[in-house]
Amino acid sequence: MKELDSHSVTVNKWKAASASKTKVEQRPNLLNQDFSTTGLNQKWTADMTYIQTKRNGWCYLSTIMDLHSRRIIGYSFSKKMATDLVLKTLESAVKNRTITGDLIIHTDLGSQYTSDDYNQRLTELHIRHSYSRKGCPYDNAPMESFHASLKKECVYPVPVFEDYETAAAVLFEYVHAFYNRKRIHSSLGYQTPLQVEIATLTSQMAA
Repeated sequence: MKELDSHSVTVNKWKAASASKTKVEQRPNLLNQDFSTTGLNQKWTADMTYIQTKRNGWCYLSTIMDLHSRRIIGYSFSKKMATDLVLKTLESAVKNRTITGDLIIHTDLGSQYTSDDYNQRLTELHIRHSYSRKGCPYDNAPMESFHASLKKECVYPVPVFEDYETAAAVLFEYVHAFYNRKRIHSSLGYQTPLQVEIATLTSQMAA
């Protein structure tokens, strides 16, 4: 490789900041890794992930998934990792759905999700809040799987996005045009999230 002046392609991984000394309070884990559902709007899961850009540094993608269809129903992208980001994602999901029964949303113990503002809004919407145990990504496995797919298929093939606007456009296209509409899932019987939702809604109308 030295003789040919060739170089391997590497991906710069995000390095977490040093752990906070603040003790994290454990909260109820209502799902307890039970991701099974019988219909839409029974169990949602939410999380954030980091996206690097050249001009704007780290940016933050916040999403909400319906566990029945694996469809991303709430979505927000920002330059700041603040409570407003996850609140905006929540409002996006609520706008896209009609909540009529018992609904649980599952998140980690991040400060945005444990904030008074976020939980007050969940109370107003009559949504119960479930939390992952500290340091246990398996408690939110479906969302972890989504982020892994997004990074592998959309983010890592690009060395680094030029800026926030470029990343926002690419992420929007991936989530809404590809992931929700075209990407099949083995857990869904090799159907897309949109196909499962259409079949579920059609079945409900027929009943």
